[in-house]
Amino acid sequence: MNTPAAGGPGASADADLAAEHEALMQFLYLAPVGLVQARGDGEITLINPISAQLLMPLSRDGCLDNLFTALQDVAPDVRVLCEEFTAPRGRICDGMHIPLHGGGRRNVPGILSLSIVKLDAQRLMAVLQDVTLQVQRDRQLRQSDAWLNALLASVADYALVSLDSEGRVEQWNGSIGRVTGHGETVVGQSYAVFEPGDTTTPEHARDLLREADANGWSLDEGLRLRADGTPFWASAMITPLPERDPAAAETDPAYCLVLRDITDRRDASESWRQAVFADHLTGVANRRGFYHAAELELGRATRSPRPVALALFDLDHLKAVNDTHGLHVGDAVLRAFAQALRDTFRAVDVVARLGGEEFAVLLPSTSVPQACAVAQRLLAAVSALTVKVDGVAVTFTVSAGVAAWDAQLGGIDDLQQRAGRALQAAKAQGRDRVVCWSTDMIGTAA
Repeated sequence: MNTPAAGGPGASADADLAAEHEALMQFLYLAPVGLVQARGDGEITLINPISAQLLMPLSRDGCLDNLFTALQDVAPDVRVLCEEFTAPRGRICDGMHIPLHGGGRRNVPGILSLSIVKLDAQRLMAVLQDVTLQVQRDRQLRQSDAWLNALLASVADYALVSLDSEGRVEQWNGSIGRVTGHGETVVGQSYAVFEPGDTTTPEHARDLLREADANGWSLDEGLRLRADGTPFWASAMITPLPERDPAAAETDPAYCLVLRDITDRRDASESWRQAVFADHLTGVANRRGFYHAAELELGRATRSPRPVALALFDLDHLKAVNDTHGLHVGDAVLRAFAQALRDTFRAVDVVARLGGEEFAVLLPSTSVPQACAVAQRLLAAVSALTVKVDGVAVTFTVSAGVAAWDAQLGGIDDLQQRAGRALQAAKAQGRDRVVCWSTDMIGTAA
């Protein structure tokens, strides 16, 4: 091999290449965001310190050899997205938000933003950022903007309702009748009278009052019912009355409820909600939606103690269904199970697909015996299901683990570990059953 003469053109080219490489490495290590270069199969070839800091807590074995493996517990779809991207180069995902269960504590990331670009057939470039605070600020801004627009809009589509200190309607007026159809008989009833029975609980109704006390207002959007039973989509804002006399009677006005009919904007609102919080295959909540709802519910239970239960479900032997009949049949089974969950649980319960064949249901204001009873009803419903696809008929079973939250638990991670141990016990006992967590499961692998 010929060696370039000292000072010759070849030596100059090598020096330029070395300088360019050094500049690239400095950029990689000094960049204000996490940067990872990986092969098409996820094997990491270059990683800067910020990425290592963000990914290391996610790694099961403490190694950062493969990007897909590091993200498999929090973003299992990333591997599939990259494998299904067939273009020779281009953007695979941009700013995908990944909730980190257990995150959100002080100085601990709660949400990561992930962007991946395919550079060529062999190389991927990933950009990682901790966007926890940014997401919280964006959420607050969206709420503020939504209500500023609502209050500046026509007064014809909202009801102004005065509530007493317990959230009961204090006085009837024409706007209540115009929007909800309710007459004066609504006076003295909880403002939950405007909501379908399975979309709320008495504790949740009180939560919104307490949140209004703490923050100056509380905001809720969802289905409401008129007096004749017809549904409409509404935004509801509760604000404390600032001039209320502390010595006033409990039945005197204490809050103002602004209930606005936004049925005409429901499609746009639901499209956004589905894109952000729904699982693309089954339509139930995704991981992000689940952990967002769990954070809110456990926070409320901490401030105002009440029972909260978690049920984890795992479809038995779904891999065998996929291997025997194909993934499209397995997907049909997942969709059928998700529909069975929706049909069995209340609208106020949070039904979610955490990934693969694992589903979760968070049940506010529900004890373990109550949750186990509903889970048993679900298993009975599943046993009667037959999924038919292209002439193929498939039956399946489900295993379930149920646990209750208490104040000694750190949060949703601890609750999920308890339910996970109960689920593993259900599988060990033969599957197709519900097992409730007990103290003798402490220390067993989840």
